[in-house]
Amino acid sequence: MVITKSKLVLGATVVTLSTIAVTSLGIHSRGQALFKESPKALVDDVWQIIYRTYVDGTFNQVDWQAVRQQYLSKSYTNQQEAYKSIREMLKKLEDPYTRFMDPEEFKNMQVDTSGELTGIGITISQDEKTKQLVVIAPIEDTPAFKAGVLSKDVILKINGKSTQGMDTNQAVSLIRGEAGTQVSLLIQRNGQTKQFDIKRARIEIHPVKYSQKQTPAGNIGYIRLNQFSANAGKEMQNAIKDLETKQVSAYILDLRGNPGGLLFSSVEIARMWLNKGTIVSTIDRQGEQEREEANGRALTNRPLVVLVDKGSASASEILSGALQDNKRATLVGSQTFGKGLVQSVRPLEDGSGLAVTIAKYHTPSGKDINKHGVDPDVKVDLTDAQRQDLWLHEREKLGTLADPQFARAVEILRNKTAVRETATPQKN
Repeated sequence: MVITKSKLVLGATVVTLSTIAVTSLGIHSRGQALFKESPKALVDDVWQIIYRTYVDGTFNQVDWQAVRQQYLSKSYTNQQEAYKSIREMLKKLEDPYTRFMDPEEFKNMQVDTSGELTGIGITISQDEKTKQLVVIAPIEDTPAFKAGVLSKDVILKINGKSTQGMDTNQAVSLIRGEAGTQVSLLIQRNGQTKQFDIKRARIEIHPVKYSQKQTPAGNIGYIRLNQFSANAGKEMQNAIKDLETKQVSAYILDLRGNPGGLLFSSVEIARMWLNKGTIVSTIDRQGEQEREEANGRALTNRPLVVLVDKGSASASEILSGALQDNKRATLVGSQTFGKGLVQSVRPLEDGSGLAVTIAKYHTPSGKDINKHGVDPDVKVDLTDAQRQDLWLHEREKLGTLADPQFARAVEILRNKTAVRETATPQKN
């Protein structure tokens, strides 16, 4: 999970399994002392935040006033008792995306703006229906990725402990650890179980990789975006500008396995490809829409194909949905993950934190992709075995004509560029 500049979150249950530095949150020592003396005030603070901002004004058919009376009538002697009550209170909403984090848990989900983290490199969520812990995607070139963990894998056990009834906070506490230490995951995939023993490591993340590809469609700019981190926009801008100087005829933007990230980053990158049109709209419990629009500053107008798969989630779905609905790009690959909720992440006075579902987002055409995902224009599915071979054992084939989804993208671009041969390249 990540926080935007406005403390908005996409992919609400996404948690990067890593030990990450805390960003400045303006937590005051005086407030901490106050709440240590009054844990009941912390319980009421959480109740008030839910009351004011939760996406569903019926609180998922829960009498929220009665909940307040129930939990404020209790006596609390320490913070741990308050934390337990807060978690019980939030569980009544039956929304795994709205969750409380104690100070240690809150520190471990903060964004490290240096782009480095320590962990195994996966993002997870809790399935709304089954309550199982599900892998959204492994981060490319991390220990989990190299071990063969895949999108949609269900985590059954962590170090031998069953994950039944476990929330994402508890899972993170078990999986994270120091570099060089090992964690064991029992995974269920297509009805079969497999154990992964993964060594934790310090990971440096570069969100953008790009290159030129000589193809039957001509000189193609291939850009792979791994996640929407704080520096993804700048790296994407540099990639496009560099490829434009090399006179590429078209682009392939690869969002496969990208679990999402910062909301502002997805909007920023969408504006690099779109000159006009809506990018995304968010709907709160009053039904009010906040729209993000293109600003007429696209860096290129050359033909574009976007590659997506079931590991493309949240911010990836905003970007791909915006490009698809505005007819700026053709989407190729598999149906995406389906994360269409927005959270506000708030620091509390004692150093703990609260993630609250405050809105959902729609693509420009009004599609609600939560749980369903974005459907590609051209479906090219890979089996788990094909995907694992391509991404793990035969990486040299990724982004080449031996990559079935990339090959189909090239075929589409060959047809598009054929009718644009006389077009004058856009100046930047």
